[in-house]
Amino acid sequence: LRPHVPWFVPQKWFDKQVSTKSLQLPPYKADDWDDIPKFAPSVAQEPQYPTTEWAIENNEWGNIVQAYLACITFVDAQVGKVLDALEDSKYADNTIVYLWTDHGYHLGEKGLFKKVTLWDRSTHVPMIIAGPGLPEGQTCNRVVSLLDMYPTLLDLCGLPANPKNEGHSLVGLLERPTGFWNHPSVTTLFKWNHSVTSEQYRYIRYEDGSEELYDRKADPNEWTNLDGEKNLRDVKIMLAKYLPN
Repeated sequence: LRPHVPWFVPQKWFDKQVSTKSLQLPPYKADDWDDIPKFAPSVAQEPQYPTTEWAIENNEWGNIVQAYLACITFVDAQVGKVLDALEDSKYADNTIVYLWTDHGYHLGEKGLFKKVTLWDRSTHVPMIIAGPGLPEGQTCNRVVSLLDMYPTLLDLCGLPANPKNEGHSLVGLLERPTGFWNHPSVTTLFKWNHSVTSEQYRYIRYEDGSEELYDRKADPNEWTNLDGEKNLRDVKIMLAKYLPN
């Protein structure tokens, strides 16, 4: 279940973390929501979760981050147990390991402690692929999707592609992480709220038609909504082509 809330694990995993006074807290901008559409909070905000403002006022931010780190350290150790067992088994030389999570989590960024948003912290997940004959120790910074998992595994296993699948095999990026790739990632929240992420931009369109646009390279914290910039109109039109019908 971890690192799902509540963030409870045995004390030894907390003991492995630095003190709350030494923690590097996530970036936060108090007026971050001043330029987002009025509709956006109805999608992103849920009253049962604390806000960053609350965490600061009650001196809990460091405790929250420390607890989260303790939980993911605990999970890493459990993954290690599975990998050790695989290494000691007869399947070590013919098994592909694909490790991912289903969502990210705000730890104070954008004023939130939660999942279920269309911003980077909630839609950005770990993805690790390993196995016999695959490159080791390399990192790929391209924008990919969880929809790409299935076609990637088919490709790696030498199985026929499924023509109904919408994802794309990542084998080419495993072989060459900086190679050509032109497939933006689409995330849907509830029914009619979507984000489209390309190498440089994140475009969000909400159910009521309101929009956000962020330059991911110049503004990785997504603090400045560029929706009103006329010179970026073509960027929005291009990214909107990927929105689900």
